[in-house]
Amino acid sequence: MTATQQAGGASPVDFAAFGDYGDFRRKRPERAAGEFVRAAYPFRGRVSADGSSGYPAVPRRYHLYVSWACPWAHRTAIVRKLLGLEDVISLSAVDPVRDGRGWAFREGPGHSLDPVNGFALLREAYEATEPGFDGHISVPVLWDRETSRIVSNNFPDITIDLDTQFGAYANGAYDLYPERLRPEIDAINAVVYENVNNGVYRSGMATTQAAYHDAVTKVFATLDELEQRLAGRRYLLGDAVTEADVRLWVTLARFDVVYHYHFKVNLRRLTDYPNLWGYARDLYSLPAFRETTNFDHIKRHYFTTHPHINPTRIVPDGPLLDWDAPHHRS
Repeated sequence: MTATQQAGGASPVDFAAFGDYGDFRRKRPERAAGEFVRAAYPFRGRVSADGSSGYPAVPRRYHLYVSWACPWAHRTAIVRKLLGLEDVISLSAVDPVRDGRGWAFREGPGHSLDPVNGFALLREAYEATEPGFDGHISVPVLWDRETSRIVSNNFPDITIDLDTQFGAYANGAYDLYPERLRPEIDAINAVVYENVNNGVYRSGMATTQAAYHDAVTKVFATLDELEQRLAGRRYLLGDAVTEADVRLWVTLARFDVVYHYHFKVNLRRLTDYPNLWGYARDLYSLPAFRETTNFDHIKRHYFTTHPHINPTRIVPDGPLLDWDAPHHRS
């Protein structure tokens, strides 16, 4: 048993011994003028209903490794629950606090040991798939029990495959990526990803005033547009929840709790937008959103694992938000 392990999982978080996450990774691409550059997601297998991709959509073959803190992983958990795939694709969550070893499996509130492979660290899944892997260790990970390797860590593909390839096992309650709306969903997703989902990171991780200003300006210009869009419709595409709503919501859920202060996206709060705040509460009222949202994990992850932003690692008590207030959107 190594220093990184203990019986049944990883040894406790230890920043003094292992440093902060990123210390043991290959360097990211050069930043342009202080801009944040997101690391690549190299595992891009696809699951297909007919098995033509090499990964057939069958029950109990796949496992999702997630962090409740991570917005990209949170998407997959929401979609899995909306579609009623809990008995088809298993799921487990890592410890939200990570030191230099990356995401780790430990017993704790809302997270657990690895029930599939007994890994102590998620990097072991990457190593099993590509020996010598020294890139970014990210969640979500879609793991294939049959081949004992990662199918995908590319979060946009994972939810689309859940939406479109597991129809034989889904509950039929939602069609999150209907064919007739796909061009519009894709267009909204592209803007929301660039300016909101990733935009808050570009703001918070910027290392020059100009890069920060550019990012934060685009975040709020897009939120202003979405506020107007939601004035006349319940969800982004009308009266039904789609993939676009899932992708936007995971950032809205973290906005006032973390991003407004921690990432300096502080021109306005989510609660200052009547339509967006009502829309966010409307989605939160659905079990798939509410039951996959862990504000404790979200806050502890961000405030303890970005020491260049929050060197004290103190987790704030607030803000106090009433997610259960009537949303008047129905």
